[in-house]
Amino acid sequence: MPLTSEPLRKLGFLTIGLFDAADPRRGHESTLEIIELGERLGFDSAWVRHRHLQYGISSPVAVLAAASQRTRRIELGTAVIPLGWENPLRLAEDLATVDILSGGRLNPGVSVGPPMHYDQVKGALYPDTADAEDFGYERVRRLLDHVRGEPATASGGVEGFEVFSDRVQPQAAGLGDRMWYGGASTRSARWAGEHGMNFLTSSVVKAEDGAAGDFASTQLATIRAFRAHHPDGDRARVSQGLVVVPTDNATATQRAKYEEYARTRLPRTATPQGPARLMFAPDLVGPSTEIAERLHEHAAFREIDEVAFALPFTFDHDDYIQILTDIATALGPALGWQPGPDAA
Repeated sequence: MPLTSEPLRKLGFLTIGLFDAADPRRGHESTLEIIELGERLGFDSAWVRHRHLQYGISSPVAVLAAASQRTRRIELGTAVIPLGWENPLRLAEDLATVDILSGGRLNPGVSVGPPMHYDQVKGALYPDTADAEDFGYERVRRLLDHVRGEPATASGGVEGFEVFSDRVQPQAAGLGDRMWYGGASTRSARWAGEHGMNFLTSSVVKAEDGAAGDFASTQLATIRAFRAHHPDGDRARVSQGLVVVPTDNATATQRAKYEEYARTRLPRTATPQGPARLMFAPDLVGPSTEIAERLHEHAAFREIDEVAFALPFTFDHDDYIQILTDIATALGPALGWQPGPDAA
Protein backbone atom coordinates (compact mmCIF):
# COMPACT_ATOMS: atom_id res chain seq x y z
CA MET A 1 0.00 0.00 0.00
CA PRO A 2 1.19 3.57 -0.63
CA LEU A 3 2.66 5.47 2.28
CA THR A 4 0.49 8.52 1.59
CA SER A 5 -3.25 8.98 1.01
CA GLU A 6 -2.73 9.82 -2.67
CA PRO A 7 -1.76 6.77 -4.76
CA LEU A 8 0.15 7.21 -7.98
CA ARG A 9 -2.43 7.53 -10.75
CA LYS A 10 -0.31 7.56 -13.93
CA LEU A 11 3.00 5.78 -14.44
CA GLY A 12 5.23 6.65 -17.39
CA PHE A 13 8.85 6.47 -18.47
CA LEU A 14 11.24 8.58 -20.54
CA THR A 15 13.97 7.34 -22.89
CA ILE A 16 16.61 9.15 -24.95
CA GLY A 17 16.82 6.59 -27.76
CA LEU A 18 20.57 6.50 -28.39
CA PHE A 19 21.95 4.86 -31.51
CA ASP A 20 25.24 3.96 -33.18
CA ALA A 21 26.07 6.23 -36.11
CA ALA A 22 27.10 3.17 -38.12
CA ASP A 23 23.75 1.44 -37.50
CA PRO A 24 21.08 4.02 -36.59
CA ARG A 25 18.15 1.73 -37.38
CA ARG A 26 19.08 -0.68 -34.60
CA GLY A 27 18.92 2.08 -31.98
CA HIS A 28 15.60 3.41 -33.25
CA GLU A 29 14.19 -0.12 -33.32
CA SER A 30 15.33 -0.61 -29.74
CA THR A 31 13.40 2.51 -28.72
CA LEU A 32 10.24 1.25 -30.43
CA GLU A 33 10.60 -2.16 -28.77
CA ILE A 34 10.95 -0.48 -25.37
CA ILE A 35 7.74 1.48 -25.99
CA GLU A 36 5.96 -1.73 -26.99
CA LEU A 37 7.22 -3.38 -23.81
CA GLY A 38 5.94 -0.43 -21.79
CA GLU A 39 2.47 -0.95 -23.17
CA ARG A 40 2.54 -4.68 -22.38
CA LEU A 41 3.63 -3.91 -18.82
CA GLY A 42 0.71 -1.53 -18.38
CA PHE A 43 2.55 1.82 -18.33
CA ASP A 44 0.26 4.77 -18.94
CA SER A 45 2.76 6.74 -21.01
CA ALA A 46 6.08 6.57 -22.86
CA TRP A 47 8.10 9.72 -23.56
CA VAL A 48 11.09 10.35 -25.81
CA ARG A 49 13.80 12.96 -25.47
CA HIS A 50 14.98 15.21 -28.29
CA ARG A 51 18.57 15.61 -29.48
CA HIS A 52 19.94 17.59 -32.45
CA LEU A 53 23.30 16.91 -34.07
CA GLN A 54 23.84 14.08 -31.58
CA TYR A 55 23.30 10.32 -31.60
CA GLY A 56 19.84 10.43 -30.09
CA ILE A 57 16.33 10.99 -31.42
CA SER A 58 16.35 14.10 -33.60
CA SER A 59 12.78 13.65 -34.83
CA PRO A 60 10.63 12.44 -31.92
CA VAL A 61 7.40 13.17 -33.76
CA ALA A 62 8.43 10.78 -36.53
CA VAL A 63 9.49 8.13 -34.01
CA LEU A 64 6.18 8.45 -32.18
CA ALA A 65 4.31 8.17 -35.48
CA ALA A 66 5.94 4.76 -35.87
CA ALA A 67 5.21 3.90 -32.23
CA SER A 68 1.56 4.83 -32.70
CA GLN A 69 1.20 2.07 -35.28
CA ARG A 70 2.82 -0.54 -33.04
CA THR A 71 0.77 0.23 -29.90
CA ARG A 72 -2.89 0.82 -29.20
CA ARG A 73 -3.25 2.18 -25.67
CA ILE A 74 -0.12 3.77 -24.20
CA GLU A 75 0.11 7.56 -24.40
CA LEU A 76 3.09 8.93 -26.36
CA GLY A 77 4.93 12.09 -25.33
CA THR A 78 7.90 14.31 -26.14
CA ALA A 79 10.04 15.57 -23.26
CA VAL A 80 10.80 17.94 -24.67
CA ILE A 81 10.89 19.48 -28.14
CA PRO A 82 13.08 22.64 -28.01
CA LEU A 83 11.04 25.11 -30.07
CA GLY A 84 14.10 27.10 -31.07
CA TRP A 85 14.66 24.44 -33.72
CA GLU A 86 11.06 24.46 -34.98
CA ASN A 87 8.58 26.44 -37.04
CA PRO A 88 5.45 26.49 -34.85
CA LEU A 89 2.99 26.22 -37.74
CA ARG A 90 4.76 23.25 -39.35
CA LEU A 91 5.21 21.55 -36.00
CA ALA A 92 1.50 21.99 -35.26
CA GLU A 93 0.68 20.17 -38.51
CA ASP A 94 2.99 17.28 -37.62
CA LEU A 95 1.70 17.00 -34.05
CA ALA A 96 -1.93 16.99 -35.14
CA THR A 97 -1.26 14.39 -37.83
CA VAL A 98 0.46 12.01 -35.41
CA ASP A 99 -2.22 12.58 -32.78
CA ILE A 100 -4.89 11.52 -35.26
CA LEU A 101 -2.86 8.48 -36.34
CA SER A 102 -2.46 7.48 -32.68
CA GLY A 103 -6.14 7.83 -31.88
CA GLY A 104 -5.63 10.85 -29.63
CA ARG A 105 -2.68 9.57 -27.55
CA LEU A 106 -0.06 12.25 -28.24
CA ASN A 107 1.28 14.41 -25.38
CA PRO A 108 3.63 17.00 -26.89
CA GLY A 109 6.06 18.56 -24.43
CA VAL A 110 7.97 21.67 -25.49
CA SER A 111 10.42 24.24 -24.13
CA VAL A 112 11.88 27.58 -25.14
CA GLY A 113 15.32 29.15 -25.42
CA PRO A 114 17.89 29.48 -28.21
CA PRO A 115 19.17 26.24 -29.74
CA MET A 116 22.17 24.69 -28.03
CA HIS A 117 25.46 25.98 -29.48
CA TYR A 118 23.46 28.59 -31.40
CA ASP A 119 26.48 30.50 -32.67
CA GLN A 120 27.71 27.32 -34.36
CA VAL A 121 24.37 26.21 -35.86
CA LYS A 122 22.52 29.43 -36.65
CA GLY A 123 24.03 29.71 -40.13
CA ALA A 124 22.60 26.32 -41.05
CA LEU A 125 19.34 26.67 -39.13
CA TYR A 126 18.36 30.30 -39.83
CA PRO A 127 20.77 31.64 -42.48
CA ASP A 128 18.66 34.73 -43.22
CA THR A 129 16.89 35.42 -39.92
CA ALA A 130 19.29 34.27 -37.19
CA ASP A 131 19.40 37.65 -35.46
CA ALA A 132 15.65 38.23 -35.72
CA GLU A 133 14.36 34.93 -34.35
CA ASP A 134 12.38 35.06 -31.10
CA PHE A 135 13.18 32.11 -28.83
CA GLY A 136 10.95 33.15 -25.96
CA TYR A 137 7.46 32.19 -24.81
CA GLU A 138 5.87 33.85 -27.84
CA ARG A 139 7.03 30.86 -29.88
CA VAL A 140 5.06 28.53 -27.59
CA ARG A 141 2.00 30.77 -27.78
CA ARG A 142 2.08 30.59 -31.57
CA LEU A 143 2.22 26.80 -31.42
CA LEU A 144 -0.64 26.67 -28.92
CA ASP A 145 -2.79 28.92 -31.12
CA HIS A 146 -2.22 26.70 -34.15
CA VAL A 147 -2.91 23.48 -32.25
CA ARG A 148 -6.02 24.95 -30.62
CA GLY A 149 -7.53 26.07 -33.92
CA GLU A 150 -6.89 29.81 -33.99
CA PRO A 151 -6.77 31.27 -37.52
CA ALA A 152 -3.34 30.99 -39.13
CA THR A 153 -4.22 33.20 -42.09
CA ALA A 154 -6.89 35.63 -43.17
CA SER A 155 -7.54 33.67 -46.34
CA GLY A 156 -9.46 30.47 -46.93
CA GLY A 157 -12.15 29.12 -49.18
CA VAL A 158 -12.15 27.69 -52.69
CA GLU A 159 -9.76 28.57 -55.50
CA GLY A 160 -10.63 26.57 -58.58
CA PHE A 161 -10.45 22.93 -57.56
CA GLU A 162 -8.41 23.69 -54.40
CA VAL A 163 -10.03 24.09 -50.98
CA PHE A 164 -8.08 26.10 -48.37
CA SER A 165 -8.49 26.41 -44.62
CA ASP A 166 -7.67 29.41 -42.47
CA ARG A 167 -6.56 27.02 -39.69
CA VAL A 168 -3.83 24.41 -39.43
CA GLN A 169 -5.06 21.09 -40.77
CA PRO A 170 -5.76 18.54 -39.58
CA GLN A 171 -7.31 19.72 -36.34
CA ALA A 172 -6.93 17.06 -33.66
CA ALA A 173 -9.69 17.19 -31.06
CA GLY A 174 -8.33 17.43 -27.52
CA LEU A 175 -4.69 17.91 -28.49
CA GLY A 176 -4.71 21.47 -27.18
CA ASP A 177 -5.48 20.10 -23.71
CA ARG A 178 -2.55 17.66 -23.94
CA MET A 179 0.19 20.23 -24.53
CA TRP A 180 2.96 20.20 -21.90
CA TYR A 181 5.62 22.71 -20.98
CA GLY A 182 8.94 21.41 -19.67
CA GLY A 183 10.20 23.98 -17.20
CA ALA A 184 12.77 24.34 -14.44
CA SER A 185 12.00 27.85 -13.17
CA THR A 186 9.15 29.56 -11.36
CA ARG A 187 8.78 31.98 -14.28
CA SER A 188 8.24 29.12 -16.74
CA ALA A 189 5.84 27.43 -14.34
CA ARG A 190 3.76 30.58 -14.03
CA TRP A 191 3.67 31.11 -17.80
CA ALA A 192 2.62 27.52 -18.47
CA GLY A 193 -0.14 27.80 -15.89
CA GLU A 194 -1.44 31.09 -17.24
CA HIS A 195 -1.67 29.56 -20.73
CA GLY A 196 -3.49 26.42 -19.63
CA MET A 197 -0.71 23.96 -20.37
CA ASN A 198 0.30 20.89 -18.39
CA PHE A 199 3.67 20.98 -16.64
CA LEU A 200 6.66 18.64 -16.91
CA THR A 201 9.18 18.90 -14.11
CA SER A 202 12.30 16.76 -14.25
CA SER A 203 15.40 15.98 -12.20
CA VAL A 204 16.66 19.53 -12.90
CA VAL A 205 15.33 22.79 -11.42
CA LYS A 206 16.74 26.30 -11.13
CA ALA A 207 17.86 27.71 -7.81
CA GLU A 208 15.86 30.93 -7.77
CA ASP A 209 17.48 34.17 -6.63
CA GLY A 210 17.14 34.57 -2.91
CA ALA A 211 15.58 31.15 -2.45
CA ALA A 212 16.97 28.61 -0.02
CA GLY A 213 16.25 24.93 0.18
CA ASP A 214 17.03 21.53 -1.22
CA PHE A 215 15.99 20.14 -4.59
CA ALA A 216 12.67 18.75 -3.41
CA SER A 217 11.49 21.97 -1.76
CA THR A 218 12.59 24.02 -4.78
CA GLN A 219 10.70 21.72 -7.13
CA LEU A 220 7.66 21.86 -4.86
CA ALA A 221 7.66 25.67 -5.03
CA THR A 222 7.74 25.45 -8.84
CA ILE A 223 4.79 23.04 -8.91
CA ARG A 224 2.75 25.25 -6.61
CA ALA A 225 3.54 28.35 -8.68
CA PHE A 226 2.27 26.54 -11.78
CA ARG A 227 -0.98 25.48 -10.16
CA ALA A 228 -1.52 28.89 -8.57
CA HIS A 229 -1.64 30.42 -12.06
CA HIS A 230 -3.54 27.63 -13.86
CA PRO A 231 -7.32 27.83 -14.40
CA ASP A 232 -7.67 24.31 -12.94
CA GLY A 233 -5.77 25.19 -9.77
CA ASP A 234 -4.78 22.15 -7.71
CA ARG A 235 -6.25 19.87 -10.40
CA ALA A 236 -3.78 21.09 -13.04
CA ARG A 237 -1.65 18.24 -14.35
CA VAL A 238 1.99 17.95 -13.31
CA SER A 239 4.30 15.06 -14.18
CA GLN A 240 7.57 14.47 -12.34
CA GLY A 241 10.55 12.92 -14.14
CA LEU A 242 13.19 11.77 -11.66
CA VAL A 243 15.83 9.18 -12.59
CA VAL A 244 14.68 5.99 -10.86
CA VAL A 245 16.46 2.61 -11.17
CA PRO A 246 14.97 -0.30 -9.20
CA THR A 247 17.26 -3.29 -8.74
CA ASP A 248 14.80 -5.98 -7.54
CA ASN A 249 15.56 -8.39 -10.38
CA ALA A 250 18.87 -6.93 -11.56
CA THR A 251 21.91 -9.15 -11.82
CA ALA A 252 24.93 -8.44 -9.65
CA THR A 253 26.67 -6.94 -12.69
CA GLN A 254 23.71 -4.68 -13.42
CA ARG A 255 23.45 -3.53 -9.81
CA ALA A 256 27.13 -2.63 -9.77
CA LYS A 257 26.76 -0.67 -13.02
CA TYR A 258 23.69 1.20 -11.79
CA GLU A 259 25.29 2.09 -8.48
CA GLU A 260 28.44 3.34 -10.18
CA TYR A 261 26.35 5.45 -12.57
CA ALA A 262 24.58 7.12 -9.65
CA ARG A 263 27.80 7.54 -7.69
CA THR A 264 29.57 9.42 -10.50
CA ARG A 265 26.59 11.78 -10.90
CA LEU A 266 26.08 12.45 -7.20
CA PRO A 267 28.64 15.30 -6.79
CA ARG A 268 26.64 17.58 -9.08
CA THR A 269 23.72 17.43 -6.63
CA ALA A 270 25.67 19.10 -3.82
CA THR A 271 25.40 22.71 -5.03
CA PRO A 272 23.76 24.66 -7.90
CA GLN A 273 25.71 24.20 -11.12
CA GLY A 274 26.82 26.76 -13.73
CA PRO A 275 25.62 30.28 -14.54
CA ALA A 276 22.00 29.08 -14.64
CA ARG A 277 22.37 27.71 -11.07
CA LEU A 278 20.83 24.35 -11.94
CA MET A 279 19.98 21.97 -9.12
CA PHE A 280 20.07 18.22 -9.86
CA ALA A 281 18.18 15.52 -8.00
CA PRO A 282 20.11 12.44 -6.88
CA ASP A 283 19.41 9.31 -8.92
CA LEU A 284 17.35 6.77 -6.97
CA VAL A 285 18.90 3.29 -7.20
CA GLY A 286 17.97 0.28 -5.09
CA PRO A 287 15.13 -2.11 -4.22
CA SER A 288 11.67 -0.82 -5.02
CA THR A 289 10.64 -0.74 -1.36
CA GLU A 290 13.54 1.58 -0.54
CA ILE A 291 12.90 3.81 -3.57
CA ALA A 292 9.22 4.06 -2.63
CA GLU A 293 10.14 5.20 0.88
CA ARG A 294 12.51 7.84 -0.51
CA LEU A 295 9.87 9.09 -2.93
CA HIS A 296 7.25 9.39 -0.22
CA GLU A 297 9.75 11.51 1.74
CA HIS A 298 10.18 13.76 -1.33
CA ALA A 299 8.17 16.96 -0.84
CA ALA A 300 7.47 17.45 -4.55
CA PHE A 301 6.52 13.81 -5.18
CA ARG A 302 3.86 14.07 -2.49
CA GLU A 303 2.29 16.90 -4.50
CA ILE A 304 1.74 14.94 -7.75
CA ASP A 305 -0.03 11.77 -8.88
CA GLU A 306 1.69 11.07 -12.20
CA VAL A 307 5.31 10.47 -13.15
CA ALA A 308 7.50 9.79 -16.18
CA PHE A 309 10.57 8.21 -14.61
CA ALA A 310 13.68 8.86 -16.71
CA LEU A 311 15.78 5.93 -17.93
CA PRO A 312 19.53 6.59 -17.69
CA PHE A 313 21.14 7.61 -20.97
CA THR A 314 23.82 5.02 -21.51
CA PHE A 315 22.43 1.66 -20.38
CA ASP A 316 21.87 -1.37 -22.59
CA HIS A 317 18.60 -2.66 -24.03
CA ASP A 318 18.48 -5.57 -21.56
CA ASP A 319 19.00 -3.12 -18.69
CA TYR A 320 15.98 -1.11 -19.78
CA ILE A 321 13.88 -4.28 -19.94
CA GLN A 322 14.82 -5.15 -16.35
CA ILE A 323 14.30 -1.59 -15.07
CA LEU A 324 10.91 -1.14 -16.73
CA THR A 325 9.74 -4.55 -15.60
CA ASP A 326 10.70 -3.81 -12.00
CA ILE A 327 9.07 -0.37 -12.15
CA ALA A 328 5.80 -1.85 -13.43
CA THR A 329 5.70 -4.94 -11.22
CA ALA A 330 7.30 -3.73 -7.98
CA LEU A 331 7.85 0.03 -7.68
CA GLY A 332 4.58 1.14 -9.24
CA PRO A 333 2.43 -1.01 -6.93
CA ALA A 334 4.52 0.15 -3.95
CA LEU A 335 3.47 3.69 -4.89
CA GLY A 336 -0.20 2.75 -5.12
CA TRP A 337 -0.30 2.40 -8.91
CA GLN A 338 -1.98 -0.47 -10.69
CA PRO A 339 -1.67 -1.37 -14.39
CA GLY A 340 -4.71 -1.27 -16.62
CA PRO A 341 -6.83 -4.40 -17.07
CA ASP A 342 -5.35 -5.07 -20.53
CA ALA A 343 -1.72 -5.26 -19.33
CA ALA A 344 0.03 -8.53 -20.14
